[in-house]
Amino acid sequence: MQEYDLIIIGAGPIGMACAIEAKRKNLHYLVIEKGALVNSLYNYPLYMTFFSTAERLEIGQVPFTNISSKPGRQEALEYYRRIHQYFDLNIQFYEEVLSVESKKSLHTIQTSKSTYQAKNIIVATGFYDIPVKLGIPGEDLPKVSHYFKEAHPYAGQKLVVVGANNSSVDAALECWRKGAEVTMVIRKGEIHDRVKYWVKPDIENRIAEGSIKAYFYSNLLSIQEESVTIETPEGILAIENDFVLALTGYRPNFEFLESLGIELSKDGLFIPTYNPETMESNVDGIYLAGVVCGGMETHKWFIENSRVHAEMILGDILEKENRK
Repeated sequence: MQEYDLIIIGAGPIGMACAIEAKRKNLHYLVIEKGALVNSLYNYPLYMTFFSTAERLEIGQVPFTNISSKPGRQEALEYYRRIHQYFDLNIQFYEEVLSVESKKSLHTIQTSKSTYQAKNIIVATGFYDIPVKLGIPGEDLPKVSHYFKEAHPYAGQKLVVVGANNSSVDAALECWRKGAEVTMVIRKGEIHDRVKYWVKPDIENRIAEGSIKAYFYSNLLSIQEESVTIETPEGILAIENDFVLALTGYRPNFEFLESLGIELSKDGLFIPTYNPETMESNVDGIYLAGVVCGGMETHKWFIENSRVHAEMILGDILEKENRK
């Protein structure tokens, strides 16, 4: 059984930042990633543009040079591939962590391929893997997706987009421009105020002119093979439909966090317990990094404001070692 000073779960930008810091501190570390490098970014829409500027996506003090002020998915993937190569990070890809058993100061990690032991663990698993489901009849039909990749499959089709956040708005606009007949179903009375400032007027104008139909203060009640049923302020109506993009958000893997012994808040936000000065959870030697710290408040942590977690965590690990 291989033993490490540190095992990092997740090879997203923050997991990579932690690995860079571990390497700089000469720790024996390993990153375990169940998918590809920066797997969540890989699964973003093909032509997505980041809200953040390039420098705010940087890790390891390595500049992210980009022609435009706002990099896209392809530029980000290229940057993080270069980071991986430059630092020669020790990452095991396509290996899923199945369980962790913690005894005193040692953690045993069982994965889909092997078993490891580590003195410390950093959980940097993000939140993009688990969609927030609508919980309505028909949600499991093949015509329904909780992820948007590109607009082409929806050209010439009647498409319902659920939600009014960045992902919903981007999908609605791109699909409309590629020839889809787009209808948005929005729970509140307006487009979310966190939508990218250069996109928000665009979607509002398309709705105002009638190019994109929007039902505000409305909910999708059920999905059928050739239609959907919508609850609106004017009553319940059924409209013809070919595809549904239920882009209602994503959440961290709370079940996995609880299996580690990490306590979650009971207020419906499921915010994990951790020390904000060290990022250590209520379980000794298990740390949290990145957006996973926010529970359901996934809008609070980004690459730009959680890069510091790497130095905080590695500083605490080394301080503990020096006290022994």
